[in-house]
Amino acid sequence: MTLHKDAFSKLDTEQNLESNLTNLIKRNTELETLLAKLIQTCQHVEVNASRQEAKLTEECDLLIEIIQQRRQIIGTKIKEGKVIRLRKLAQQIANCKQCLERSASLISQAEHSLKENDHARFLQTAKNITERVSMATASSQVLIPEINLNDTFDTFALDFSREKKLLECLDYLTAPNPPAIREELCTASYDTITVHWTSEDEFSVVSYELQYTIFTGQANVVSLCNSADSWMIVPNIKQNHYTVHGLQSGTKYIFTVKAINQAGSRSSEPGKLKTNSQPFRLDPKSAHRKLKVSHDNLTVERDESSSKKSHAPERFAGQGSYGVAGNVFIDSGRHYWEVVTSGSTWYAIGLAYRSAPKHEWIGKNAASWALCRCHNHWAVRHDGKETPIAPAPHLRRVGVLLDYDNGSIAFYDALSSVHLHTFHAALAQPVCPTFTVWNKCLTIVTGLPIPDHLDCTEQRP
Repeated sequence: MTLHKDAFSKLDTEQNLESNLTNLIKRNTELETLLAKLIQTCQHVEVNASRQEAKLTEECDLLIEIIQQRRQIIGTKIKEGKVIRLRKLAQQIANCKQCLERSASLISQAEHSLKENDHARFLQTAKNITERVSMATASSQVLIPEINLNDTFDTFALDFSREKKLLECLDYLTAPNPPAIREELCTASYDTITVHWTSEDEFSVVSYELQYTIFTGQANVVSLCNSADSWMIVPNIKQNHYTVHGLQSGTKYIFTVKAINQAGSRSSEPGKLKTNSQPFRLDPKSAHRKLKVSHDNLTVERDESSSKKSHAPERFAGQGSYGVAGNVFIDSGRHYWEVVTSGSTWYAIGLAYRSAPKHEWIGKNAASWALCRCHNHWAVRHDGKETPIAPAPHLRRVGVLLDYDNGSIAFYDALSSVHLHTFHAALAQPVCPTFTVWNKCLTIVTGLPIPDHLDCTEQRP
């Protein structure tokens, strides 16, 4: 017995040792892999730093070369300006000297004439001298030449203050930090999404690039981000928001935003945004004559005054459809709307082909599908086949989710998110939302996004 226990203990110890050894070897392998990656990263740092240092030297040499070129050009302009001004001044000095010489000669001749004692000779020379002196004093152009004493080359300055500030601001430029998509600020319609984002490096960003694609499931996020072929790209965005047009209604998209400058770019984390369902209203022209459609075409009401003399119909059979259709025909995509029952206890909510009979309850034929209520009895109906359902007793709001391409029509308790029923059909024609009401009224709420708990894209068939 003791030998058996010892053997068992030895076996257990060996197994523990082997297990621990396996874990240690595995951890050692992971450390070796990590060490190799760290060494490789160090090598990359060395190579990249050397490249950046060489680039810094190249850029500085280029700046120095530009400064030297500008120095030579500006210096040449200064020398040329000096030569031109000195040449003009030399000519003016020569003109002044010439005028001074002429004036001195006239003065000397006049003084000599005044000293003449012979009256006859004085009159003979004085007349000629007097005319010449009068002409000289009367003509400023002869006596005083045109000169410019203001152009002393002191109205020019070398102001490099702006350039000095620019040079002082020279720095090592890095790619911007990744921007962040602000999903709480983003808005959508049935065919547009406006994406908003923020950036910590807003002043260093030259432009943004928006990328988006249809989201096809959680498992595809990584593969989608790595696949360039599946993305639509909007380049050269200058603001921190952008509206994308022409999207599919009721569809979820993945968006990324790339911040770009001269050093490179970095991308945001993917953001998931979705378009709303296509909005529609009731078509008054399609309404039964005993129904009233509101001015905003969102509510249909049974005209109680016209029904006092009518007999109660059989359950869901009726004496007529008492219905009204929506103003759209849908032939693709996913769509969601809700119907507020407003206390009505006798109604039908569903979809119908354009070819469905106009005077039958929806669901009574193969061209329509419906959820129906008759007082306390609930059912779903298609092609005349009725299936009872048991929703909450106080169902006040019905949600309808149509996935046309996958052929499903689902009904939900919109307030409690409880699934009521789903029809599966190979839809072959455009379908129209259709409503029937026997008492009180129904109000439609459209243009909604598909609720998150119903938008399990990866679970779609």
